[in-house]
Amino acid sequence: MPKKITIEPVTRVEGHGKVTIKLDDQGQVRESRLHIVEFRGFERFIQGRPYWEAPVLVQRLCGICPVSHHIAAAKALDVIVGAGTGEGLTAVGEKMRRLMHYGQFFQSHVLHFFHLSSPDFLFGINADPKIRNIIGVIEHHKDLAVQGVMMRKYGQEVIYHTAGKKIHGTGAIPGGINKNLSIAERDLLLNGEAPLNADQMVEWSVAAIDFFKAYHKSNQTMVDTFADFPSNHLSLVRKDGALDIYHGVLRAVDTNGNIILDDVDYQDYDKYIEEEVRNWSYMKFPYLKHIGKEKGWYRVGPLARMNTCDFIPTPLAQKAFEEFKAYTKGQPNNMTLHYHWARLIEVLHAAEEIRNLLRDPDLQNEDLVVKGEKLNKGVGVIEAPRGTLFHHYEINDNDQISLANLIVSTTNNNEPMNRAVNHTAKSFMNGQKEITEGMMNAVEVAIRAYDPCLSCATHALGQMPLEMKLVDSNDNIISHKTK
Repeated sequence: MPKKITIEPVTRVEGHGKVTIKLDDQGQVRESRLHIVEFRGFERFIQGRPYWEAPVLVQRLCGICPVSHHIAAAKALDVIVGAGTGEGLTAVGEKMRRLMHYGQFFQSHVLHFFHLSSPDFLFGINADPKIRNIIGVIEHHKDLAVQGVMMRKYGQEVIYHTAGKKIHGTGAIPGGINKNLSIAERDLLLNGEAPLNADQMVEWSVAAIDFFKAYHKSNQTMVDTFADFPSNHLSLVRKDGALDIYHGVLRAVDTNGNIILDDVDYQDYDKYIEEEVRNWSYMKFPYLKHIGKEKGWYRVGPLARMNTCDFIPTPLAQKAFEEFKAYTKGQPNNMTLHYHWARLIEVLHAAEEIRNLLRDPDLQNEDLVVKGEKLNKGVGVIEAPRGTLFHHYEINDNDQISLANLIVSTTNNNEPMNRAVNHTAKSFMNGQKEITEGMMNAVEVAIRAYDPCLSCATHALGQMPLEMKLVDSNDNIISHKTK
């Protein structure tokens, strides 16, 4: 008889979501969905506010990636105050923002891999949930746990010295920044007491890639086949094709590597991207207009960035990138668990860029702000840790925000995450009569690979235990498990 499985909430992700899986009479997965069950509404919250407040206000979407929203909003307002679309700031303005952003990238990626995802690798998908968590990592892999904590601490220190606070800073303002980096701050971040210095972060980042490669070598079939499905990929790239998480043009490729969105100015993003609304989720489903909603959906984030860029402009990350690309013989990589490999390559790139920027004397300049002819509309786009992030604002004659539209990274990944859930559910649950902990976690592993920030896509209140029920078509409970 038909059955329904519910996983609520999904664990070890930022925010709250649930999964429903429907089985047919033969126990085959008929439909799987990732539901985002809370409403964000932030676009309405900031309407009527003075435009210059946006970079501070929008950070309240999230305590994990506030810098991403801070900088995306500031870039949109750069356009409105006449400072241009990424190249119009002073040298210190752009480079301080970049340093802030790379600090955010570094700490966020480290948090996700070491604290949220590593338990699945270290203990296995089917391991006892009592140890398959960060406490288990601390107890059984102390050195790795300490390394993850110290790497995140370093990224937070970079944010503190560029944004003024570790969370919800104020460093970026329309047209530039409000502080430079002092010599003392530079020396602390560059050559501070071990392990909190730039050289140690680069060394540990290389080691993190080696850790994943070793795991991949020992579990190659599982890693490569887990939620592997064809897709399009979208990101910013620098105009010369390099990976650039702060500024660039929009590029998308299909599953065969063909360019389907060719270096588009993101001020025109709404000419190319549409958002579909579905009645079972508060999170929208973006797609490329010229391809259509059926085939125009795409992935964003670390894996997508590896598939869209031509090279990485730091030597150690470029070497890792070449190895990553060689694994698929230069073709786009669609293996969901390879998100982690790509994420760690970006950790290394961020560490290298932080070190390079700290050595740049422009960071001590005092020419902080640029202004020009004011406009009534601006779009800011960056590569947040989880993927391409869009901030679009329009203002009225009273300098109040009259329209705001945000397409956050996790929203862009909504359709791919749903497909990953469906692929994993079929692989692990088809024909099964009893719910197991491993089945439940496998579905969550597929979601965690995307590092979703559901609090950015929605607003959640409270925390619930993970509950999974297997019910028949009459809603009679056949099996019931709670974490």
